[in-house]
Amino acid sequence: MLAAGGVANHSHLLIALPVGVAPAKAIQVLKANSSRWIHEHGIAFAWQVGYGAFSVSSSNKTAVKDYIEHQAEHHRGRSYEAELEAMIRKSGMRFDPEEAFG
Repeated sequence: MLAAGGVANHSHLLIALPVGVAPAKAIQVLKANSSRWIHEHGIAFAWQVGYGAFSVSSSNKTAVKDYIEHQAEHHRGRSYEAELEAMIRKSGMRFDPEEAFG
């Protein structure tokens, strides 16, 4: 884990995955272990069903860490929904609001 941060309705993580670990497996392990820890501390919590994963070049690592560390500031100007749509479109993927937000 290189950076972690978020706001009430979402979080961002910057993770360096070993070559043989698929993003889906990393998210599965992260959700399972964090859920167990949170429940052991008496907190009602549930992860959403899906997740989004984007690769980041090493040359952008510092900028992404800074972005993650300042989520509260960032979201004063742009909602989570607008941010996710922009990230998906910037990545060249098709954006479907129903698929993204249910």
